[in-house]
Amino acid sequence: MTVEHASVRVVCKPWGVADIRPWSRIDISGDTVGELWFDRVDKDAPGSALLLKLLFTSQPLSIQVHPDDEFARAIDLPNGKTEAWYILSAAPGARVALGLKRRLTSQALRAAIRDGSMAGLMQWRPVATGDFIFVPGGTIHAIGAGIVLAEIQQRSDTTFRLFDFGRCRELHEDDAVAASDAGPLRVQSAPWRLADARRILVASPQFVLERIDLQPNSHWALDTDRETWILVIEGKGRIGRTNATMGDAIFIEADCLGIEVGPNGMSGLVAYPGPDPLVSLLQDCTGRTNRSPAASGASGKIIEAQT
Repeated sequence: MTVEHASVRVVCKPWGVADIRPWSRIDISGDTVGELWFDRVDKDAPGSALLLKLLFTSQPLSIQVHPDDEFARAIDLPNGKTEAWYILSAAPGARVALGLKRRLTSQALRAAIRDGSMAGLMQWRPVATGDFIFVPGGTIHAIGAGIVLAEIQQRSDTTFRLFDFGRCRELHEDDAVAASDAGPLRVQSAPWRLADARRILVASPQFVLERIDLQPNSHWALDTDRETWILVIEGKGRIGRTNATMGDAIFIEADCLGIEVGPNGMSGLVAYPGPDPLVSLLQDCTGRTNRSPAASGASGKIIEAQT
């Protein structure tokens, strides 16, 4: 049973930014930061199944693909890398790429990698604050410039690049072709509301991703039987014994805790292993004269695929 204010690892990238405010108060001293990784405070603790990140883009990322579970195990990896993105901010004209405009043979995909024509084959679409995107392993994808997003993913760092927008990093033709579903992305499930304060964005075998919107000065009890991540994206409050504000992440391992929401309310993303939502995860304790020990402690759109 564990509740931790997650540690933060700064990852510099050539496509990153020099200012990560207001999402972090870390002094980055002019470095080009592309990612913030949230992790367990105790480095000797068992690793989590999921990884939570913030991404900051001033340039497009590479066009890439991650293996699904089946392909990962075929190359002796423990699991693949399915992920989901929640757009925290997006500049005018910002866009992402998900899948291809049409299905390609392996030979045609190899030719596109070699001649540099991949960007023109991608299905690009605009994004705005509050959009969320599910990216199953095997999906060819890219994130454009001018975006801040939260990413939840299976814990894996396996990436195969198909195109790198002139940065001259290594491409991974053989693995990318073998791992890719080289066609349009399949239609994704629409979000649905589990309760007034909870909206299910993704429910997959790999993880469930929710958005929670908690009213000002409300009190809640959170009870989970598995690892659970909370990222505060608006407002502030007290989660367990930790004060949390925008950009803070909390890791919980099979525990119960109270959430006390500040005067301006609090919204966050909650993620935990799937496949099904935990119906009893969050209980409203506002107005109860005798709150339980656990409680006293302390709108966007989905990016639809085209077939």
